[in-house]
Amino acid sequence: MEKWSPRGLIGVVHLPALPGDPCHDGRSLSDIVSFALTDAGALIEGGVDALILENFGSAPFPKGTLAQPMPPHHAAIMTVVGQEIRRSYPDAVLGINCLRNDGMSALGIAVAVGAQFIRVNILTGAYVTDQGLIEGDAYSLLRYRQQLGASHIAILADVLVKHAAPLAPLSATDATKDTLHRGMADGIIVTGSGTGEPVDSCVLSEVFAAAEGKPVLLGSGVKVETLGNYVALIQGAIVGTALKFDGSVSRPVDISRVRKMAQSLRRYF
Repeated sequence: MEKWSPRGLIGVVHLPALPGDPCHDGRSLSDIVSFALTDAGALIEGGVDALILENFGSAPFPKGTLAQPMPPHHAAIMTVVGQEIRRSYPDAVLGINCLRNDGMSALGIAVAVGAQFIRVNILTGAYVTDQGLIEGDAYSLLRYRQQLGASHIAILADVLVKHAAPLAPLSATDATKDTLHRGMADGIIVTGSGTGEPVDSCVLSEVFAAAEGKPVLLGSGVKVETLGNYVALIQGAIVGTALKFDGSVSRPVDISRVRKMAQSLRRYF
């Protein structure tokens, strides 16, 4: 099976708080599925090139390590939601992101639902985060992908990821080269300092040069008004907040915003 190559507009399906989360509001599984399908439908109708399913409402997040993985019932819920998205939109390109950094769960879910890619916040190196110290584990993830016969599932990895700082000084060039060559990522994601924050153009330029032709995506702070500042250095963008009503991350997806963003990107790609 051919590996998907990231390009264009990737819209985020933010799940609400799940059972067991501090902010869970009592929604049933069927309510959660309906919520996700509504946003997925709006994104697809608006013209995205791919979707990525994310457990955004589950803060505070587990580290996503072997010692502190995503709760098993959360992985099960994401699998159910992913299957429903796949059933409703069989031709959609679908990705999985298990926050904070559970690449193993994301890959398992991706295999189960027939997703084409996963996102991993920290694939290589060690970062100080709001969850504490997180070390990348490309060793385990790449071997797990091989064991599952899932080499067709692309791994998109962040460099100098938001809400984190490297444990030791690390340039964007070295972070990119380590992630691609030693972590064997299939594409790079560049973010600002936090959710919805714009990307530093100097950092993006450095990443683009170090990536040497490998796909580079914007991962935060994408706006129609500023997109033109970045397009020469990227193959696409992962967009969540800017596609919601009033640009508020807690609100549903606004089809008109999706259409506007999709049309803007298509002028360049």
